[in-house]
Amino acid sequence: MPLTQRTDYQSVSTLKSRPGVGTFIRLWDQAAPHSHGDAPTDIPAMIAFIPANLAAHCATVVVCPGGGYGGLAEHEANPVALWLNSLGIAALVLRYRLAPHYRHPAMLMDAARAIRTVRAMAGPWQLDAGRVGILGFSAGGHLASTAATLFEPADAKRKDPVDRHSSRPDVGILVYPVITLTGPMCHEGSCANLLGPDAPIELRKSLSSHLQVTAQTPPCFFVHSTDDTAVPVENSVMMAEALTRRQIANQVVTYDHGGHGYGLGGNDPVLAQWPGVCAQWLRTQKFCN
Repeated sequence: MPLTQRTDYQSVSTLKSRPGVGTFIRLWDQAAPHSHGDAPTDIPAMIAFIPANLAAHCATVVVCPGGGYGGLAEHEANPVALWLNSLGIAALVLRYRLAPHYRHPAMLMDAARAIRTVRAMAGPWQLDAGRVGILGFSAGGHLASTAATLFEPADAKRKDPVDRHSSRPDVGILVYPVITLTGPMCHEGSCANLLGPDAPIELRKSLSSHLQVTAQTPPCFFVHSTDDTAVPVENSVMMAEALTRRQIANQVVTYDHGGHGYGLGGNDPVLAQWPGVCAQWLRTQKFCN
């Protein structure tokens, strides 16, 4: 069943131990903030990939598939989680809300809630609350970069116990990401779906992640192809340069072919190298052995 149609939810509050692989977990027990209904597309959720044989207190990565903020690409979802599992990392594939029924900030709320959920459940799920990353492709890369720049700190005064935790990811992995929402390098389709048509320039700038980098933005890893005509490579370059100016660790891997949307690299022997390079980078960030 496609990720956007699944309805076999479990609630976080009922999962007192590691959820089995494939468990579909709704992010809020009740209706999500700004929800418009109770259809599958109204209920943000995540698929757990936390095998029982993963080490206790392992790192976790939230996976955000791409799809222009109007869909979720299946090849950027479960296969990516299984790759992370092969590195000894727990993974949660995020089903975030989409256009045309939802606009910003619903998507960012969903990503932030996923990160907070990992931290809130780190004890019973045997995860490390201090090693929670986010990975995104294309528009999902924009969502991941937004989570990495517009996060909220921990707040013990919040009523919801999950929301008391910080939504800051500890690392970001951005694969052919949409970064800027202004100028000629903007992917207009993603911008229109996220913000609606004719969004004011100040709103676009506020969600252009390279303009929102601070000293607290986490380290990031980038993958992009120089022949990407959908989302130009300058998107990754601008974000990496902003991180470098702040002396934040980052690595950019570029290829001279591949275009856009190749996920883990498919059958291309060159593009398929990026997961291995990323794994080495994750080791430098102490996310895996």
